[in-house]
Amino acid sequence: MRPIYYIANSIYQFAYALPLYERLGGTFVVNSQKKLRQFKAFVAQRASPKTGDQSERIAVISLPRESTAQLKGVLFFLANSIQIDKDYSQSITVFHEHGTSDKLYEGGDPIAIRKLEKYNYILLSGPKNRQRLDEIGVNRKEDNFIPVGCLRFDKLLSGEFDRNSIEKDLGIFSTQRKTILYAPTWQFGQGTFKKYAHKLTLSTRSSYNLILRPHYHDRKYGYLLYSLTKLMGQKHVCYASPKDINRKDTFACFSASDLLISDISSVVYEYLIMERPILLIDNAFEKRHQMPPEMDIAKIATLHKRGDCLEHSVKNAIESFHPQAYRTLLENCFYQPNGGAVDRAVNFFIQVR
Repeated sequence: MRPIYYIANSIYQFAYALPLYERLGGTFVVNSQKKLRQFKAFVAQRASPKTGDQSERIAVISLPRESTAQLKGVLFFLANSIQIDKDYSQSITVFHEHGTSDKLYEGGDPIAIRKLEKYNYILLSGPKNRQRLDEIGVNRKEDNFIPVGCLRFDKLLSGEFDRNSIEKDLGIFSTQRKTILYAPTWQFGQGTFKKYAHKLTLSTRSSYNLILRPHYHDRKYGYLLYSLTKLMGQKHVCYASPKDINRKDTFACFSASDLLISDISSVVYEYLIMERPILLIDNAFEKRHQMPPEMDIAKIATLHKRGDCLEHSVKNAIESFHPQAYRTLLENCFYQPNGGAVDRAVNFFIQVR
């Protein structure tokens, strides 16, 4: 039986591998000593009285991207980082996108297509995932596509995220207030965090709790802003580090929130599982897929444009929320969103191993 290697560019991407690792085991692969230190910090966070010290149980190696072809086994890529000029014939290569946004793969660079055609298999989260690949012209045999669904839905659907516990972890004390989660993308997608985060800390202070969940690449700015809100006595603001994929994972934040504010981040589609309102900040990002209306969040979510009042936009998002429209979009974008994605993926890996 071949060993499984989970390969990612950043620690937060491993959140998509954890459901499989917990069933199949395997080895995590990071691409630098810095990422190795971050992974060890993740392991330390993961250890608890309930689980015990897992530092000896979780295998991790550091290997540059260009050296992943040296591995022999099943290589599960959570980022499109397979090397075009390397020979992977000694392994089975599998790609699974960490989230399904409307951003073009690698900004529309043709090399993205060459990479996507090099994997042996692509695990699909849903019809939207497949539509994005078809739109850019990825040419693959049908049996190379493996429809599994969203791997991260299962834990949420099984009730493993307890809102009360998560609120305590995040430091939410005013539970009688509604809680807004702000989770935008970063510079690559013309992310809105540095432009809007400070405005949200001010516009929400009288009526809402606010969870700041910056993209991994904006984490330092996010923590600095959060620290400033504490100095200013703003108790309604919480910070969810994108490095903490144990207690402050995006799905944990989903469970503690009543409304999501984002932009072109993939979290807007995953948040559909909550069947709660979404407010999109228009960032005029151009390098995006042209999704059919039935797979486009912009067709049903409230849009905040430059110059609009944030408080009014939040109110409009709540008042105009139509649960059935959100449910329909969820079903159009993801395979079998009622659960079972992890089982389907596990069965696939058992077969190819």
